Amino acid sequence: MLEWAISPFYIHGALGFAIQSHEVIGFQHFLQTRKHLGIKEDGFIHDVWVNSFECVFPSLLVRSDTEKLCTGEEKLETLPKSLFQLSMIGHSYNIYNAVYAVAHALHAMSSSIFRKRQRTKLQYKQPWQLHDFLKKVSFNNSVGDKISFDQSRELVAGLDIINWVTFPNQSFQTVKVGRLYPQAKAFSIKEKDITWHSSFKQVQPTSVCTVSCHPGYRKKMKEGKPFCCYDCKPCPEGKISDHEDVEDCTECGEDKYPNREQILCLSKAVTFLSYEEPLGICLAVLAFFLSFCTSWILRLFIKHHDTPIVKANNRNLSYILLLSLLLCFLCAFLFIGPPDTIMCLLRQNSFAMVFSVAVSCVLSKTITVVLAFMATKPENRMRKWMGKRLSIFIILCCSFVQVGICAFWLAICPPFPDYDMHSMTEEIILECNEGSVTMFYCVLGYLGFLATISFCVAFLARNLPDSFNEAKFITFSMLVFCSVWLSFLPAYLSTKGKYIMAVEVLSILASTAGLLGCIFLPKVYIIVMRPDLNDRKQLIRGRIK
Repeated sequence: MLEWAISPFYIHGALGFAIQSHEVIGFQHFLQTRKHLGIKEDGFIHDVWVNSFECVFPSLLVRSDTEKLCTGEEKLETLPKSLFQLSMIGHSYNIYNAVYAVAHALHAMSSSIFRKRQRTKLQYKQPWQLHDFLKKVSFNNSVGDKISFDQSRELVAGLDIINWVTFPNQSFQTVKVGRLYPQAKAFSIKEKDITWHSSFKQVQPTSVCTVSCHPGYRKKMKEGKPFCCYDCKPCPEGKISDHEDVEDCTECGEDKYPNREQILCLSKAVTFLSYEEPLGICLAVLAFFLSFCTSWILRLFIKHHDTPIVKANNRNLSYILLLSLLLCFLCAFLFIGPPDTIMCLLRQNSFAMVFSVAVSCVLSKTITVVLAFMATKPENRMRKWMGKRLSIFIILCCSFVQVGICAFWLAICPPFPDYDMHSMTEEIILECNEGSVTMFYCVLGYLGFLATISFCVAFLARNLPDSFNEAKFITFSMLVFCSVWLSFLPAYLSTKGKYIMAVEVLSILASTAGLLGCIFLPKVYIIVMRPDLNDRKQLIRGRIK
């Protein structure tokens, strides 16, 4: 409770150890309200009062008139802290704990007596009989400290690390800046609370066990080592540390990513397949070129609509097929640019319906080839199936199924614009969420189903002796179509970000170009390069051979 003044000039900024103490609630109020004078047997208090307040007590002895009388009303809080501290210091704290330890030991001894039903009174116990109970005492005092004794019967307590701070008026103050834990052989210290001496110019000492972990790293404690011994491990992927000696790294938000040094979170850039980058430009130019080629072939067929090569195998089907292929090429532009609600609704569904019309036309052409050959036999009933009605019926039936699937998709869970935060580390992908992955694969599966039927029918009819026979070309075109879309699935599943759209656009252009090239390029070659073969007599002569 008391600390006497010593010379402050040599202790400013010094660190030292003091008996562990805590501020007990109500202790200061007790000191301020207690009547310290008037207790005759407390001579120590009288001496402290005289020396601290420089006064004398009234007595029968002769005293000088100049001496100041002690009234007992002097305030302890007016004394300098170097003379008297209202806070509980280490010695007082130990006395406080000792009183409670004896009380707990007496309580344990009395409880033992009542349990054994002994009639011996507690006051007849000898003091040495209390020792066995005292060494087993373990309790938490009013400030939460655990009070107990070790195997050597010594109090389990640490030491306070104090910092001595002096002032120009020769007063001083002790500041608690840390604590020593003897059993753990470790200590904690608040470096920011320390006031160093002005002559201290050296770098502050660091732990002799481990240097500080720099930003971008975290501490990992070593097994069986003191807390100041640790390894510095890099922060895990996606996390940062922006100051030294962190226990755990901080995770960046969904819209941010760590820089290379993992000390700062940077904002992700919003990206999509655009017309302003080389990949988007190349795909757009390719789609435009193929659309132009399809338009030119359609115009060429219309110009030579009366020639045998155009009339062969249903001229109207060729026109519908060319129109649907042209729309398929144009659908590629829906996948380039920033997606919005309308584009997301049109992307997959438009291509699926238009391409189903194209594949339906190919299937209709294949069936027409088979029926045309069978109808050439005498007395064959297949003649009544020949004509435009059958072709239109096949196209409508096959296309309406795809229209129904797309309508159901839009009704239950339509596509919508969305942000992909996780696929790319440094980018936020603006994309169209398909809504229902199951319906997306149902659309692709139905196109594959139509292509498979067309391939099987065309393959069976590939060797029919007919000069107008397109079965060989259709077989090859369906083989190209199936190869493209079978390659698309693993590429689609393994690609991330905006490159998913690029893979889908390439698959659309490649499969559509396969149908265009395999079915129509041989006819274009005859129309443009070999017009002499575009004659009914030449074709009939070729059939006879």
